[in-house]
Amino acid sequence: MPLTFSVWQALLNNFVVERAAFTGAEIGMLQSLREVPGFLAFTAVFVLLVVREQRFALGSLLVMSVGVALTPFFPSTYGLYATTVVMSMGFHYFETINKSLTLQWIEKTQTPHFMGKAMAVKAAGALLAYSSIWLLMEWVGFGFTAMYLLAGGIGVVITLALWIAFPHFPEGAVQHKKLIFRRRYWLYYALTFLSGARRQIFMVFAGFMMVEKFGYSAADISLLYLANYVFNLFFAPRIGSWVGRVGERRALRVEYVGLIIVFSSYAFVENANVAAGLYIVDHLFFALSIAINTYFQKISDPKDIAATSSVSFTINHIAAVFIPALLGILWLTSPSAVFLVGSAIAVLSLVLCSFIPDAPDQGRETRFSGRQPQY
Repeated sequence: MPLTFSVWQALLNNFVVERAAFTGAEIGMLQSLREVPGFLAFTAVFVLLVVREQRFALGSLLVMSVGVALTPFFPSTYGLYATTVVMSMGFHYFETINKSLTLQWIEKTQTPHFMGKAMAVKAAGALLAYSSIWLLMEWVGFGFTAMYLLAGGIGVVITLALWIAFPHFPEGAVQHKKLIFRRRYWLYYALTFLSGARRQIFMVFAGFMMVEKFGYSAADISLLYLANYVFNLFFAPRIGSWVGRVGERRALRVEYVGLIIVFSSYAFVENANVAAGLYIVDHLFFALSIAINTYFQKISDPKDIAATSSVSFTINHIAAVFIPALLGILWLTSPSAVFLVGSAIAVLSLVLCSFIPDAPDQGRETRFSGRQPQY
């Protein structure tokens, strides 16, 4: 996934400006359309009525790869909107099913370390993508069409190879094929929503600040991306193991305290190098968010995982629908206030994560719930 998607992401801004003459209005609409499949991720549970999860995951990768390969052949506003939606459908459905299968297949004691290793593998894929773009476009002379077609084509070939080579792994508990909201999962839902909100502030406004306030070039931003993925490559597995040792509550406390400091610093930073350091540290905290998923794995009924993963992915993307637009208006008058909103979100998350018990389990979802009937 990151090998193919990273090429699409890295080339997008240059491609839409040079080939389709996009302005801010068109790129804003494209990014909003890209998030719609994430918001509609709950529909995955209905697809599971007719398709097994493992097949659905591979099919989603195939759709994403095809969307990437088609991108350069439709260099118009509506053509790019269409290929972006196709790519995004595959991307978001895969991410939904990926989380669901991980929580079903991996033993609870091994999940934090496994998810850390998975983040490192993703970082390696992204690094390979970025280095390939530099090598092939700068030194070999590849254009946008060749690069997108190569990335999408490799994605298709690898996915078909996985489809043929891998067996159908046995499923555990039979998954519910309906939408499920359980009151006892309320803390997981809340932490997921706040995580999505803070991610949007980072993705949309932290990078924009680097360009608008400190004059970072596209090459500078690319170096920041590379630094982030190098850190993930080497540190994510260790972070995953650490989460498994200290528990979800302590891990999330460290994350949210760190985020309060980072977002508050964003609001008042005046040095470009300090801002770059904050950007890297902020991205590193993403690895700690695996604690939210391992917390859910421990408190959930195994039969709820697929349906709840679909719902939680939608909850995570609710913020993507309105946060950029609302805070974009606030940015016009006070960029610092945007990041202070991020600090406030981190403070609320810190309060909520204190409700996580020492040993989460079914019937012991919060520190105050104790053993009780499940509903």
